[in-house]
Amino acid sequence: MSNITNLLHSIPVDPLTGAIAVPIYQTSTFVQDAPGVNKGYDYARTNNPTRETLEKIVAGLEAGSTGIAFSSGLAAIDAVLKLLQSGDEIIAVDDIYGGAFRLFDKVYKKFGINVTYVDTSDVQNILDAITPATKLIWLETPTNPTLKISDIGAIAKIAKAHHILFAVDNTFGTPVLQQPLGLGADIVIHSATKYLGGHSDLIAGLVITKDPALGADIKFYQNACGAILSPFDSFLLIRGIETVHLRVRQHCANAKEIALFLEQHPLVDKVFYPGLSSHPHHDIAKKQAKGFGGIVSFTLKNDTEAAAQQFVTATKYFKLAESLGGVKSLLCHPASMTHKSIPTEKRRAAGVADSLIRLSVGLEEPEDLLSDLAHAFHQIQSAAVAIFN
Repeated sequence: MSNITNLLHSIPVDPLTGAIAVPIYQTSTFVQDAPGVNKGYDYARTNNPTRETLEKIVAGLEAGSTGIAFSSGLAAIDAVLKLLQSGDEIIAVDDIYGGAFRLFDKVYKKFGINVTYVDTSDVQNILDAITPATKLIWLETPTNPTLKISDIGAIAKIAKAHHILFAVDNTFGTPVLQQPLGLGADIVIHSATKYLGGHSDLIAGLVITKDPALGADIKFYQNACGAILSPFDSFLLIRGIETVHLRVRQHCANAKEIALFLEQHPLVDKVFYPGLSSHPHHDIAKKQAKGFGGIVSFTLKNDTEAAAQQFVTATKYFKLAESLGGVKSLLCHPASMTHKSIPTEKRRAAGVADSLIRLSVGLEEPEDLLSDLAHAFHQIQSAAVAIFN
């Protein structure tokens, strides 16, 4: 059975009614036959049939044992961090999502959990950063927004040798393209808001574990802290997952065309896309993934925030907004939007330049998207000429 067929038929037909879509159990509580005697559900924070179905689907999608669904990607990250104790240390990718950095630096740091940020695309940097207090390696690959690629299998070996938990944020990669648990990771995290939902109509986070005991620990925090995904959003996410293979395939195809266009444009300085042979980690990406994703980032030769902000307000089909992974194309200026919570020098050191622009390439016809970008380049070029004259 193919992966797509297996995915579609892992979504069960409702045994009570025969409904082919998963029912939305929009209820806060469940009637019990006697105290403690129920049909597997007692209170909807602890468990809900719609959410439970989703969690089983995503566990299978990532080839894990346990899936746990949260109200946002950051809530999912927060639950994983609760596995740690005061005095523990994290080694994290330097080009990290701004929300994760904020959570690490502004919340968990005050509880005595410190983070060392390194360029994880060179595994030696991880080895050099390990101390007896290191309890978690935190990886994004591809990273957001400079699309660095790290060798998941090589890092997994290091983590196991040092008895360190290894978590991979697979939001950009998606389970369609790469499977971190199969490469040796212990935990996979998703902002399911992005490609898994795919329609920019929900906020959700997922954690999937390889080890059932580890999954049970995170499931405990889901219930104890309460950041659960609602039944309706669980339903929407299941619906999005049903088409994720088709969507990601087209995202990748469109993104590759745009990356090739940008690579040749005279106003572009650097293009960040692992599908380009010029990408420094192209070979690693080919080895561990089945495709290169739908995100393309680039910097302008005029490396100023003003030039980038002018560009991102000059497009028609690429809408200026945070988030990514939806059917409609989006673009953003990370320095002033998604990564503004990261101090300027730390952000620049990680490669997030002032002129860097991130594209979330959607499912529109690629020639329309290319025309849209060409128009924006023409606008900033015309403005530059006017200022010069």
